[in-house]
Amino acid sequence: MPKYQFRVNVAPRYLPEQSAPEQDMFVFSYTITITNTGEVSAQLISRTWNINDAKGHTERVKGLGVIGQQPLLKPGESFEYTSGTRLHTATGTMHGSFFCVAEDGEKFDTDIPMFVLDALSSSGGKRTLH
Repeated sequence: MPKYQFRVNVAPRYLPEQSAPEQDMFVFSYTITITNTGEVSAQLISRTWNINDAKGHTERVKGLGVIGQQPLLKPGESFEYTSGTRLHTATGTMHGSFFCVAEDGEKFDTDIPMFVLDALSSSGGKRTLH
């Protein structure tokens, strides 16, 4: 088992009740579950997102923590949160990373795997790219 490692699972969802397709506004939520699969307690400090729409527009978002928190996770512990984004197209992708600091001072990044935001899919955007 790696000493410093977080695993990230993502569950995206299209929100038709908050969207306005006739105005090119498509709203999505995504639930992130972060699990410390390493051997040392570590804290999520910041996030970086790349949000891409179907027209090739990319928005880069950086910030401290997630939903106003910087969770400290012991080995085996998980933290789950839900956030959202808007696109000007019915489909797009997101991916990014979390910057983390372990209890012993070691710094590491955790990749957030690319996932699909899809208002047109019957699954409501619940696809993950690997």
